[in-house]
Amino acid sequence: MCGCSTHQADKSGLDVLPEDGSLTLRVEDMTCGHCAGTIKKAVESTLPGTQVDADPASKLVSIRGTADLVAVKAIVAEAGYTPSAAA
Repeated sequence: MCGCSTHQADKSGLDVLPEDGSLTLRVEDMTCGHCAGTIKKAVESTLPGTQVDADPASKLVSIRGTADLVAVKAIVAEAGYTPSAAA
């Protein structure tokens, strides 16, 4: 986790993945470009073949190329962030 802000845990759940192997997560504690890059690098390096778009302005992380919600949730959490259901 970067030191750009105080990251607070969010205990919300995650949405069920659509059939197309993509998902969108809300990450409220992603506050800057460094946070977005950390999440993108963590997911893409751990799950080769995925494509991640992380937007700190909207707090949304879009991931294409995997249907493994448990793995993605664990990767984002291991990177120091708290994914929740995208509205």
